[in-house]
Amino acid sequence: MVPIQNLYYLLCYAWNRLPEQEALLSTEAAAFQRPLELLAQVLASGTSRLLRRGLENAYSERREELGELRGRLLLADSLSRDLLRRGRAVCQYDKLGPDTPFNSLLLGTLTQLSTGRSLPAALRHDIQNLRRRFPASVVPMPLSGAALRAVRRLRLSGAEAFLLNVCELIQRSALPEAAATGRTRFRDFRRDERLMAQLFEQFVRNFYRLEQRQFRVLSETIQWRAEAGSAADLALLPAMITDTSLESPARKIILDTKYYAAALRPRYDQQKLISPHLYQLYAYLQNQPTLPGQQLEGILLYPAAAQMVDVRYTLGGHPVRVVTIDLNQPWPGIKADLLALL
Repeated sequence: MVPIQNLYYLLCYAWNRLPEQEALLSTEAAAFQRPLELLAQVLASGTSRLLRRGLENAYSERREELGELRGRLLLADSLSRDLLRRGRAVCQYDKLGPDTPFNSLLLGTLTQLSTGRSLPAALRHDIQNLRRRFPASVVPMPLSGAALRAVRRLRLSGAEAFLLNVCELIQRSALPEAAATGRTRFRDFRRDERLMAQLFEQFVRNFYRLEQRQFRVLSETIQWRAEAGSAADLALLPAMITDTSLESPARKIILDTKYYAAALRPRYDQQKLISPHLYQLYAYLQNQPTLPGQQLEGILLYPAAAQMVDVRYTLGGHPVRVVTIDLNQPWPGIKADLLALL
């Protein structure tokens, strides 16, 4: 389990965004009991900054009965309501304003958080005050999977993209009550191993992308050094896609993250490394071409839970390290340990 106080850092880097000082102060000052409280605080802090800056405006389609022509006249609607004789008409036009899909979803998420009972009263009160700062023209959109998918198709960036990710985590954490009373209960998304594995991988890759300048950081596809009778046969080989590749003229590191409770497993009354993880990294190293004079290395990185591990080998002529990172320590220690891996 990643401690709640460290989740903000993990989420920021996973979504390729440096932690912001204002949000850090608000999250570090509060003693959160559940991840939902942290997500709500982060959403509130980010929304407050957006409102101070000014919400993005966009053109939205309006259909309205008017006393003057504007945009496109909807003749059939106007005739069916006998409006023309009274000097009125139904028109369709585009209007520039803050009632965008993202702003509507943001307001809808805040509305859901402020009207439930899953947050502390003081935080709900702050969110209710925040809702009142939205322009009256913004109509709240209920938080749902369909609404999130529709807004994500807009390919937002920057602060809006970050807050959309926060809304998605809030939505994924909400489950209906067993009694089906219409209320909601919230689960700890840290128990979703698939989600946390994805976040851990993105966190490590983007941490190195943002916090060091020695290596170029990317995720890449490694081609098999293989021959076959036909291209169709070669196409049957599984893809080899690295979690994180760090490359400089002198060194190339293939870093594979594994979000597992332990880096070792019992086998015949002995603790052993997890063989599929090691085989996967070994295959990457054996098929990865390098530049002249460039040393190729491999790292298997686990979050420390049951035990700390740090072992080094030379496999196939390449240095390999299997190591854990303690995510339960204060953030400065996590940052120092990650940078020390390089």
